[in-house]
Amino acid sequence: MTLTELRYIVTLAQERHFGRAAERCHVSQPTLSVAVKKLEEELETALFERSKSTVQVTPLGEKIVAQAQRVLEQSSLIFELASAGKDQLANPLRIGAIYTIGPYLFPHLVPALATAAPQMPMYIEEGMTGTLRAKLRSGELDVIIVALPFTETDVVTKPIYDEAFEVLMPANHRWVERETINKEDLLEERLLLLGEGHCFRDQILEACPAIIQKLNSPNNTLIAEGGSLETIRHMVASRLGITVLPQSALGTDQYENAMLVSRPFVDPAPSRTVAIAWRASFPRPKAIEALIQAISHCRQPTQAVKSAP
Repeated sequence: MTLTELRYIVTLAQERHFGRAAERCHVSQPTLSVAVKKLEEELETALFERSKSTVQVTPLGEKIVAQAQRVLEQSSLIFELASAGKDQLANPLRIGAIYTIGPYLFPHLVPALATAAPQMPMYIEEGMTGTLRAKLRSGELDVIIVALPFTETDVVTKPIYDEAFEVLMPANHRWVERETINKEDLLEERLLLLGEGHCFRDQILEACPAIIQKLNSPNNTLIAEGGSLETIRHMVASRLGITVLPQSALGTDQYENAMLVSRPFVDPAPSRTVAIAWRASFPRPKAIEALIQAISHCRQPTQAVKSAP
């Protein structure tokens, strides 16, 4: 039994697909399949049920995978402890961010962090909150940038800034003359939202619960879904509807002839709190501090970083 084999079964349990698991582990599918089969033979038990369309974890496999996860976390800690006495800014910092933050923060954060810690290599990744959570636990990522609420055992979470939501609309929309928008008015328009599974979608629905009734209505014609904020923004530019975006993703200056405009909500405006999270055992506090300072530096003056209480 090796750490590599344990990493294979943990990844396979997360992906439920040999091809995707092999891709994440940077090996060929046959290599991963043979290694998993070898471990099952060594343990004399089946960890996975295999079919042509899916891979399911057996009940006993669930327990073994959970223990393998803990072993990987501890093994990662050994390497981190070994490097703790060295320059904390000399080793790579592996940063993950959710899809609704990464594309708008990373282009500013990467150069800011490179200036603050020029000797520290960076690895950046985007993903869903659940995926980033798993990779943080397994040691594949050192720190993740997510929207609150976010809780995880043995993980430190620190709020870093608040960001208001605004309504994005075509420049010829009838609401352009308004200074602010009421949340309830969203029900009057064709509203473009992210698909299920995105925390930003959930935050919008929480801010305006009446939208949920529209979503569940058999005659719903007001809601259209997109796979990313960029897709939704382009749909708004094509006059297919309106949407709600965080201020950092509005991108009204990226289109010619002022095709898009945005308006804030009537107070109290919906917003989100962005936070960073890292394992409590992560032995490089200076790297976390450098990241926080870099985020503070690259944020706009009107979007100040706040300290955790």
